[in-house]
Amino acid sequence: MGFAGAMVVAMAMDALLGWPAPLFARIGHPVTWLGRLIAAIDAAWNRASDPPSFRRAAGVAGAFLVIAVSVALGWMLQSMVSLGWIQMVLVGVLAWPLVALRSLHDHVAAVAKPLKAGDIAAAREAVSRIVGRDPATLDEAGIARAAIESLAENASDGIVAPVFWGALFGLPGIFGYKAINTLDSMIGHRSERHETFGWAAARIDDVANFIPARLTGFLFVLLATRRSEALSCMTRDARRHRSPNAGWPEAAMAGALGVRLSGPRIYHGSITDEPWLNEGARDPLAADISEGLTVYRRAMLLLAGVLAILAFA
Repeated sequence: MGFAGAMVVAMAMDALLGWPAPLFARIGHPVTWLGRLIAAIDAAWNRASDPPSFRRAAGVAGAFLVIAVSVALGWMLQSMVSLGWIQMVLVGVLAWPLVALRSLHDHVAAVAKPLKAGDIAAAREAVSRIVGRDPATLDEAGIARAAIESLAENASDGIVAPVFWGALFGLPGIFGYKAINTLDSMIGHRSERHETFGWAAARIDDVANFIPARLTGFLFVLLATRRSEALSCMTRDARRHRSPNAGWPEAAMAGALGVRLSGPRIYHGSITDEPWLNEGARDPLAADISEGLTVYRRAMLLLAGVLAILAFA
């Protein structure tokens, strides 16, 4: 249970400090270090001249190499610290950069503020930092929808999932998960370059997020004012999402706020026709982003509280 306590330490430090800009300027961030390793493997091993089967095998090998290096580093660091309270605190400090609690909140809040003031241009600029869709095509509802979807999905990927694996296995768990998630974000998409090379990265990420995504959805349900609507929407619509995991927190949040999410959107000039979550509900507005942030804060507090009980009770 010491690892559960370590994750409470990590969450508390991130909520209080985030990842300070001077520290980022000086040493970067563990995710950027992982990104450089993945980019180097992608450049060296993902050759367009190779047959698809070879590129898929290279992608499998590359993914397992990045994950193995990350897990081994976590195990080595964890084995160097003493057991008991000292280990719990030090593991929490080392896990701190991998819990994006404050960063997610601040990025989403930065969309809500100009949108409430009617500054669509500034809101589009803010939302472009957290989503990949074309911001120039987004009206108020589209901006709010994009921000709420990002909040719901990244609450799972950026906080609940790393904390879940960290609570189970300590630094090897959280380091390994972050490697998996970064691999998926960089090479796990269905582009011409990464359709085969990123196949393993995407599949491993689906497995790693299976439990955390559903846990995040249930956390949102428990902390929503519209609890029955959130539960109904999640159990009904989660499987309609293109992702086997992201639909759970997004559908729960849609029901919690009484709005519709997902639906058609534009990426790189092309319309992607996605099904609606909570179809028939109204479109979200700026105020719904703030309400979503309230649900998010409550859910993260509940998660930290459960971990604290497991660690200290």
